[in-house]
Amino acid sequence: MSTDPSAETESLSARLRHTGLRPEALEAILEVTRKLAAPFDLTTMLEEVVAAARQVLHADRGTVFLYDAERNELAMTVATGMAPVRFPADQGIAGECVQTRRIINVPDCYADKRFNPAIDRETGYRTRCMLTLPLIGYEDSLVGVLQLLNKHEGTFDEQDERVAGALAAQCAVAIHRVKLLEALLESEKLDREITVAREIQMSALPKQMPPVPRYDGAGTFRPTDQTGGDLFDFVRLDDGRLFLLLGDATGHGIGPALSATQVRAMVRVALRLGADLDEVYRHTNNQLVDDLPDDRFVTAFLGLLDPGSHQVRFHAGGQGPLLHFRAATQSCEWHGASTFPMGALPQEELRPAENLRLEPGDVLGLISDGVYEYEDPAGAQFGQEGVSQIIRDHQHEPMTDVVQFLLDSVSRFGRSAPQADDITIVLVRRLPD
Repeated sequence: MSTDPSAETESLSARLRHTGLRPEALEAILEVTRKLAAPFDLTTMLEEVVAAARQVLHADRGTVFLYDAERNELAMTVATGMAPVRFPADQGIAGECVQTRRIINVPDCYADKRFNPAIDRETGYRTRCMLTLPLIGYEDSLVGVLQLLNKHEGTFDEQDERVAGALAAQCAVAIHRVKLLEALLESEKLDREITVAREIQMSALPKQMPPVPRYDGAGTFRPTDQTGGDLFDFVRLDDGRLFLLLGDATGHGIGPALSATQVRAMVRVALRLGADLDEVYRHTNNQLVDDLPDDRFVTAFLGLLDPGSHQVRFHAGGQGPLLHFRAATQSCEWHGASTFPMGALPQEELRPAENLRLEPGDVLGLISDGVYEYEDPAGAQFGQEGVSQIIRDHQHEPMTDVVQFLLDSVSRFGRSAPQADDITIVLVRRLPD
């Protein structure tokens, strides 16, 4: 596709010399082509197309219908003396032009069954003759339809059709160019907005676990897309306990990322107001029921670690499996969900919170299903055994390193297979006495 307007004009000039067009028509089309090579927004471009067509073909009125391929509709966006409308692309003369991609010249509209006089009745205008042309852009793509009404003298003839065809070809290319440019600019704008959203989401995650006596911990989040629906958090309470949060909002991208950010914000506010674990879970859950669509929810682990008693009290709303590595026996215990996912249904009375005790050297692993379900090219999953093996092999190392070992192991396991789900890992280890 050429991007040099002067080159396009020179190429057009060479082609037009062999068409037999009258010199004034050739000159007018070349002038229009030069003018349309200037940078325009789409609406201005369409107005210029209509104005140019009316000028070159001495028409009273003109209309551009843009073709919407997804809906198979024509959208009248710019028209002389009319408001914008949309209609199926198989109706009327314009619709036939879409189907056949041919010029349709109607010398007497009211004698043609395809003509719809309703618009004339609505506007008070009387359409006498009509010339309808397909606008075909790059790679034979249909951009739209150009309609010209009522030639100033007589009806549109074969010479007019040839002039209009040459003009329509240039108009289609110009419109296509503007649409591609606008789509590119919109895409770049969206990319910038998503990049900012990712930066905000990632910057809100804790960089490290707050210091807790006799404990070591770390967490990380690796989204599938630029943003993701997973979240984690560490909050050190005034009484020395550590609040642990891991969540996974259904889906990927901006929507789930907003849900994840909302959960984290609500939980932090509730903790700041002094709510206990049950109240935090219940109020956050019930608010999500009101806020989220019916097919959306958030699986979440909300837990409190008491470093004095080494007890972890928690609710696991649809979140599992939860890993408890026991150093004394070098074995892993797996805990499933203890209640429904957050946002699935209102809960006024919760089941009693679960409890587990961390002995010296034990590791609590809160790991999203993006790790367990990571597949290799053959479809095999990394699974619980893959996770437990990494924890067992690296249990004495800092948890920040173990988190990285786990990420690297998953990547090696998957080889060329792409990451299919968000990955979040939170590991907390009670240090040996």
